[in-house]
Amino acid sequence: MSLVLAFDTATAATVVGLRDATGVVRGRRDDPAAGERPSHASTLLALADELLVEAGAQWGDVTRIGVGVGPGTFTGLRIGVASARGLAQASGAPLVPVSTLEALAHAARAAGAHGAEQVLAVIDARRGEAFAAVWDAAGEQLAQPVAVAPEALAGLVPNGSGTIVAVGDGAVRFRAPLEAAGLLVPGDADPLHRVDPAALCALAAAGAVVAAENLVPDYLRLPDAELARRLADHQ
Repeated sequence: MSLVLAFDTATAATVVGLRDATGVVRGRRDDPAAGERPSHASTLLALADELLVEAGAQWGDVTRIGVGVGPGTFTGLRIGVASARGLAQASGAPLVPVSTLEALAHAARAAGAHGAEQVLAVIDARRGEAFAAVWDAAGEQLAQPVAVAPEALAGLVPNGSGTIVAVGDGAVRFRAPLEAAGLLVPGDADPLHRVDPAALCALAAAGAVVAAENLVPDYLRLPDAELARRLADHQ
């Protein structure tokens, strides 16, 4: 048996997917309720175990491991990358980094995304900012991931005609400036705003393998603690 295991902990959700050799994807996710803290550390491996049992497989059947490398929360990314490294060391399976923003855009394209010509993937970065990047309908990246203010999001999209769809929890939070700029933001409950297990698996299956020591999170900006320390040093 040959399986691709992929997971993402860049957002509050813990998302895990398992794809078999025929392309069938099984998925599990844990979305904390409003006000609850993410439970990446306690749920990630449990969800993966559930999927393996459901598939009638064992860890030794995993031949590739994909992990979301963000951008996203500092703690969540650390847990995801550390888990991926540990699993790869134990199983010998190769590692593939997966952009969380690209996973959002990939799922939107696969779903048709309201016939979008371009997809703006947006993750709420807190501190009044968003992480974002842009892809076209063919999967070509048009704008590299950046951390920007909400009012600058629409400016990341290259000029062009056709529908531009914004997806991700950041698109939900910053709906007002995005819609004011003419972008389409699906309803708050639309699954396009959530990281998709099938998209993670597809990108993991097609992505380039990296050595464990080269698997690093894409923070895009300094963690809160480091930023506070640097500010204190300059006071």
